[in-house]
Amino acid sequence: MMLQLITSSVLGSGLRKAGFAGIVLSRSAIHYSSFQSQRFQPKLQFQRISAIAKDGNAGARSSAAKMVKAKTFKVYKAGGPEVLQWEDVEVGEPGDGQVRIRQTAVGLNFIDIYFREGIYAAPSSPFTPGMEAVGVVTAVGPGLTGRQVGDRVAYAGVIGAYAEERVIAADKVVPIPSNIDDVTAAAALLKGGTAQFLLRRLWKVENGTKILVHAAAGGVGSLLCQWGNALGATVIGVVSTEAKAAQAKEDGAHHVIIQPGDFAEKVKEMTNGEGVDIVYDSVGKDTFQQSLECLKRRGLMVLFGQSSGAPDPVPVGALAKKSLFLTRPSLMDYTVTRDERLENAGEVFSALAAGIIKVRVNQTYPLSQAAKAQKDLEERKTTGSTVLIVDSAEKL
Repeated sequence: MMLQLITSSVLGSGLRKAGFAGIVLSRSAIHYSSFQSQRFQPKLQFQRISAIAKDGNAGARSSAAKMVKAKTFKVYKAGGPEVLQWEDVEVGEPGDGQVRIRQTAVGLNFIDIYFREGIYAAPSSPFTPGMEAVGVVTAVGPGLTGRQVGDRVAYAGVIGAYAEERVIAADKVVPIPSNIDDVTAAAALLKGGTAQFLLRRLWKVENGTKILVHAAAGGVGSLLCQWGNALGATVIGVVSTEAKAAQAKEDGAHHVIIQPGDFAEKVKEMTNGEGVDIVYDSVGKDTFQQSLECLKRRGLMVLFGQSSGAPDPVPVGALAKKSLFLTRPSLMDYTVTRDERLENAGEVFSALAAGIIKVRVNQTYPLSQAAKAQKDLEERKTTGSTVLIVDSAEKL
């Protein structure tokens, strides 16, 4: 089943909700359709892969719902990339409210490393890392409606993605527009969803807002630069190399600072001594204290990652000097409900389709080489986004 084309005026309303006024789209820009009654635009509908769907009955439990063999990563103890164990497992039938997905592409993110190292507590031991992926539904739970075998789906914020096949709650998956390929979707949903809630929900960034983006050439940083620029913000990027500085400028950063060095002083010079409204810091320990110095009066410090380690504790009094705000947000707390997940994904896909943002998938690895991919990410050998390609995906 192909997605139906809606008029550019309907998609335009979705883009206006995402903060993009005056965007004109051709009818070929994006394919969306009505998925379910909801207040968000654009509305998404599941795209069905006919080769998978042919053995399933619409709205019914698939005859293919049985134990299947697959490969998955397991982590039995916290540590370096070497603790990732590539194992054979049997994936069971989906239960009530669940679907089974044969995955095609998995997004790589720093949060995967935080769980592997034990910085974040895993929900079980052993556990399978990974927080976002794309795939095709191969079985549905008893009595489940609205999801069918063959549906092409994506999810973000649900641990367990480093697997060829898995079972997941059906309300956690979202449809993917037909004009967005699996690799792009796997690279964009968690990082793009993070950029969406940071720019559109945590604080309404708009024309005239001044923002500082650390790791501006990274997966999320790149999207913050692009999206922030499109919203009319003045964007200052912080990077570690000349090459990354060039990429940040291409992505819309008006000013770029190359570390190491006193970036706080440079930010003050760039803002006539005033400082920025918001700092988006995913680096943590190495940048946090200077980041606070970059803020203007009543500015917001957003710590949404800690690739260099956790910052030292902050005395509450340190925020009093300029009446500063400090938050440590996560995408999962901004996509709690089904409607929030659909709104978040819809705005990301709208921005991608309209060319407002683009993801650079600069590296791909086979899923079986996830340990090497994580090592390269930790050592800052990567730029943009990295996607793990499921080794068995060609079987679809």
